[in-house]
Amino acid sequence: MPSEYSLSDVLERIYHNQLALEAAVMELTLQAEKQGLTEVGENVRGALDTIGENAGHIKQGLARLKGLDLL
Repeated sequence: MPSEYSLSDVLERIYHNQLALEAAVMELTLQAEKQGLTEVGENVRGALDTIGENAGHIKQGLARLKGLDLL
């Protein structure tokens, strides 16, 4: 059984933090757009798209690390 602070566990927690930050930023974006700041909303959504694309790669990489059972 991996230790509590194995590399894969730490990376998975960072991944979960990334998802939480993404959700929080989206909430702020929705509020900004309600106030008419559409350009800000568009810029943030572009950055969030990048985060979303990378999240899939990170999740696959974590699964591979855990599958290798090296950590």
